[in-house]
Amino acid sequence: MKKYLAEMVGTLVLVLMGCGSAIFNFGVGTTAQVLTVAFGFGLSIVAMTYAIGGISGCHINPAITLGALLSGRIKGKDAGMYMLFQVIGAILGSLILYIIVANIDASSASYIAAKGDFATKTGANGAQPGVSVVGALIAEIVFTFVFVLVVLGTTDGKKGAGAFAGLAIGLSLVLVHIVCIPLTGTSVNPARSIGPAIFEAVYGNGGALSQLWIFIVGPFVGAALSALVWKTIGADKKKDKL
Repeated sequence: MKKYLAEMVGTLVLVLMGCGSAIFNFGVGTTAQVLTVAFGFGLSIVAMTYAIGGISGCHINPAITLGALLSGRIKGKDAGMYMLFQVIGAILGSLILYIIVANIDASSASYIAAKGDFATKTGANGAQPGVSVVGALIAEIVFTFVFVLVVLGTTDGKKGAGAFAGLAIGLSLVLVHIVCIPLTGTSVNPARSIGPAIFEAVYGNGGALSQLWIFIVGPFVGAALSALVWKTIGADKKKDKL
């Protein structure tokens, strides 16, 4: 149970800090805002990797858990429980943000009351203006593939980065966010998208919920592809453990 609770806490922190960086820095409309949010998510990964990595492996992302499952690094039962507790953690993180936002005077922070902007309300994902549903789906597949491949490679028992794996994974998430934020707000993590989408429905018209499938299907497909590629080019016959 400890490893499941660790996944819950880690995902809570990821959503709280990552989505919080978007909410309280007025969205992702400028280069500075994009970098702020990118580092908000990336540094959260670094912090949690070294905090709970020794307990659960610090997946804090159903896509990573799927990649680990398909790579033979985790059993099916554990994978299912990891995903469940990751989603619970994401919802709890979003709930904390919702409570904070609900208790800020809208007259002094009018952006919180603005409608139609997912990022400034809950950090929810959505295809950005001019990006089609297909384009958003492809982006999530491709960038999740890159991210999970980095995770599988850096955590490999023989070929990995050892103690530096957390830093490499966090920085790769920063990189992914820098490129993908203008396209989808960057998910590459179904749990990270589920929590904020639920609370976006409270503020808006449920637009994030209507697009949520993109941020579940895309990351899972990308993770499956990364596991296939890693098993082809990097894995030994002996199974590594994430």
